[in-house]
Order: sequence, then structure tokens, then C-alpha cells
Amino acid sequence: MSRITYTALNTMSQLQKQLDIISNNVANVDTTGYKKQRASFQELLIQQHNNHPVGDRSPRLTPEGVRIGTGGKVSQIQTIATQGSLKDTGRSLDFALTVPNQYFKVLAPNGNELNIHYTRDGAFYLSPMNDSEVALVTSEGHYVLDQDNNPIIFNGDLKKVALGDDGMVTFSNETGDSESIALGIVQINNPQALVKTGNNLLTIPDHFQNDDITADDLIVPLVGAARDQIGLQHQALEQSNVDLIEEMTNLIQTQRAYQLQARAITLADQMSGLVNGIR
Repeated sequence: MSRITYTALNTMSQLQKQLDIISNNVANVDTTGYKKQRASFQELLIQQHNNHPVGDRSPRLTPEGVRIGTGGKVSQIQTIATQGSLKDTGRSLDFALTVPNQYFKVLAPNGNELNIHYTRDGAFYLSPMNDSEVALVTSEGHYVLDQDNNPIIFNGDLKKVALGDDGMVTFSNETGDSESIALGIVQINNPQALVKTGNNLLTIPDHFQNDDITADDLIVPLVGAARDQIGLQHQALEQSNVDLIEEMTNLIQTQRAYQLQARAITLADQMSGLVNGIR
């Protein structure tokens, strides 16, 4: 197999990953709080062939030898954490985070265990626990946590919802009974270090190890005086930050790059046929 074919095959496999990323972005264009992803490429190993004649002393304007690349690869898949637009819903259990890198805490399965996950999706619901209590849950039924990592459970008679500037949610009824709960909100200093587990959730990798940053540095709970940093808007939801026009442009460019590599394989095959046909 020729070097051209190897180089094209290497690049095509990586372009397929970029197509998958673009497809996932397009599929989540209407997903609440979704953050788009971008793929960055770098060149694979370059091989140098020193094919200059022995004893050639003529002056050169370029480095000696011929440098031949072996294709490209995806070097990084980056999450773009820019703020999405806000949409007023008029629904009392909808909350939109207005500060980038702030996330709600929820309790969700991770394998066979329940672990803390993080999401920007603030569309919450009430789920009955028993005859007298209800829990605040996500659209997937996962418990929403308070600032102490406890599921938010309160009296089922409390229906009215009010939101304070510091993320305190007050549930009350018509007789004046009320209960205030601090929504569990954290600041994630490096969202790239987290892994996606599906359903618009992020979590810390099982074996997170980094010499420069610890898990405590990565996830900063907004409690106490730090709750003044929380940005929330009631009866609204943050939309996905995916730009469909941009994604379709990237899709066309990637498809054309893929076609170019496929064409290179075709040409390499035709050249091999011509060589083999020489008598």
C-alpha cells in the first residue's frame, strides 16, 4: 500500500471524529444548557528523507531533505462554555444560570453508584416521595441537590416558588407556610477536565489525577459569602449555545476535506494500476 493511501486513511479516520462532534452539536441545538464542542487538529509524525546527492555543495534556500507527513489527528475536543441565550418560560420551576462555568448539582447514577453530577439544565419538576413530601428533580428524574449535597425534599402542600438573588428558593402556600432551600450550585474552573455521562450531565472522572490541579480546585462550591456570585434568572431557561449556521458551515468544510482524502486514495489506486500495467 502506498504512502499516499496510509496518509489519507489516517486523516479520514480523524475527520470522521469531527463529523461525529458536529452531528452531536446539531442534534442538541434545542437542548437546554447544552455546550457545543470543537475539535482541534495537529499533524502526525513527519518523516524526513535525505535524498540530496552525495557531495552536492551547491547553495540551498531550503532545508536539506524532503519532509513527508503521515496525516492529521484530533489533538483536543474542547467544550465551548460561552453563555447561551435566555428564554422566558413563565414556569415557576425553571431556573437559568447567567454566569458561565456555574452548574447545578444533581444526584445521578454513574455505573452502579450514585454520584454528584453537574448540569446547566435548570428545568426542574416535582416528584412525590410519599403522601406528604415531594422532591425537586430534573427532567430525567434525578434529585436536585442543595448546598450541603442533600436531595431537596419539602412539604407537598407548598406550591408557590420564589427565587432570591443568592440562589435561595422559597416554597410557600396560601396560608403563609414556607420553606427556603439553597440550591446547590458550583463553579467549575476547568470544564474540560470533566467527562460527559449523557443526559446533559458532567462528572469528575473516576481516577482524576493532576499534578497542577486537584478536584477541590476544579469544583468550587458556592456557599456562604460566595453565594453572592451566583447568577440566576427565575422562570427562564438557558438555550444551547450551538449556532446552527456555523455547524452547517463546519459540516460542509469537513465533508469536502473527507472527499479530498478519498480522492487521494482513488488517485493512488489509479497510479498503482498504471505501474502494474507496464509491460
